[in-house]
Amino acid sequence: MSEPLTIRKLIDRISSGDIRIPAFQRNFVWEPDQVAFLLDSIFKGFPIGTVILWKTDTRLKAEKKMGHFILPEPQKNYPVNYVLDGQQRLTSLFSVFQTDLEPSSKEWVDVYFDMDAVDNVQESLFLALEESEVDPERHFPAKTLFDTVAYRKATSAFTDEGILQRIDDLQSRFKEYLIPNEVFESDDQNKVAIVFERINRAGTDLNVFELLSAWSWSEEFDLVEKFGLLQDAITDHGFEDLGEDRDLQLRICAGIICGETTPKRILELKGEEIRSRFAEIENGIIGALDFLSREANVKHYKMLPFPGVLVPLSAYFATDKPEGRNYNATQKEQLLRWFWRSLFSRRFSSDVNERQAIDIVEMKKLAADPQHPFKHPKAEIKLDFTKNLFSTANANSRVHILLLSSANAYSFISGAKVDPAKVLKKASKHEFHHIFPQKYLLTQGKTSNEINVLANICFLTRADNNHIRAKAPDTYLREVGHDKIDQYLASAFCPLEAANLSYENFLTARAELLIAEAQRLMA
Repeated sequence: MSEPLTIRKLIDRISSGDIRIPAFQRNFVWEPDQVAFLLDSIFKGFPIGTVILWKTDTRLKAEKKMGHFILPEPQKNYPVNYVLDGQQRLTSLFSVFQTDLEPSSKEWVDVYFDMDAVDNVQESLFLALEESEVDPERHFPAKTLFDTVAYRKATSAFTDEGILQRIDDLQSRFKEYLIPNEVFESDDQNKVAIVFERINRAGTDLNVFELLSAWSWSEEFDLVEKFGLLQDAITDHGFEDLGEDRDLQLRICAGIICGETTPKRILELKGEEIRSRFAEIENGIIGALDFLSREANVKHYKMLPFPGVLVPLSAYFATDKPEGRNYNATQKEQLLRWFWRSLFSRRFSSDVNERQAIDIVEMKKLAADPQHPFKHPKAEIKLDFTKNLFSTANANSRVHILLLSSANAYSFISGAKVDPAKVLKKASKHEFHHIFPQKYLLTQGKTSNEINVLANICFLTRADNNHIRAKAPDTYLREVGHDKIDQYLASAFCPLEAANLSYENFLTARAELLIAEAQRLMA
């Protein structure tokens, strides 16, 4: 642990250009009330967390402002300290207390100490106020606490000894407050990648995409801008959420260029490599999305159970040919077998980097030779249709949804055709319903965990679900007035004798049908 920083020292180092905000950090997003709350924590002596700085002799080509303030160039060339963790806190403190710089926008609101407020552990004694809201007899400007001249002027208006003592105590608490900090010193990008990854695991919102952009940026090529343009094409394919997953985009870049997707490999990428091969990357991504939409009925990014499948698949479709890469019947069969095996075996739920590297090798060989004996993952089913609970947010449920959408699904009461494109894009719980209604099963003493299992979930229009309500299957299925009920039940992988089965026997029978279909897709 480095020596803790006083707020005064922190402001001086930022003002001198020593502490800076790297381009890979997100923007300053704290609202004025959050800044006021931070000051309240300091006043009360609460810890506000450790600041992590990266000390380096390497200046990044792209940096960010300190909130609303443009930082001066460093007073000395090297080294500089980039903020890895603590940007929102440091920016807040600098914005409140610095007196040398003018904000680049008028959005900043000053913070004041409320001298009339009663000390309270929960409630904040600090307020963010517009100038018109300030009562000089009640609100003391926090920005004067480290400016001797301004502080003397601000306190001169008060004569009450009790108020003056309270203001002096206020100033003393801020002057004495110490902020713990860690300094990571390295010019090795690989080490930065490791530290960066570990901070990410701890929940800090850092962005490796922006980090690579800062290193690979040039006047001729801006990685962020390039992917921004690609976003339009991605959106046209119904995968607009992919544009928000910068980490996956970088994995795709690394997978296509060097066949590996580790953070180390990602940060070893050179701007020139990406510039020269961006057409391949673009064709790879668009080709993969086209394939999933056309051949696997995957219509929306957020319904991919394991988005990591896009990396090897993009490697297959990566080409510098303007028309992209085609595939014949044999290659299509191999790609689909790999896709479904990856899903049902949960291949990309762990050891992702290693497995992506293995599959990228196989994909490139298949692209070069349609007869390549592809080394597929094992045909394993690592989800339990009778025990795993349904929620569109978890991977097992998304695998179940894609399994259901692989057939021509019908809502088996009305016979209405289910459009997977609309259903999967909405990913709404209103598009999926219980075959044995929840209300009915509750009357039978079943628990939520018994009711909401995958095997009891199917596509069903809202109108059909409203018709069913709390009826048992032996009631509502016999009310169906058309002769295609068997066809529609089969399209949902439901046992034809569902009306005559107990709930437990139904789950077992339907699970067998779902497993059979999964095995067919993986064969």
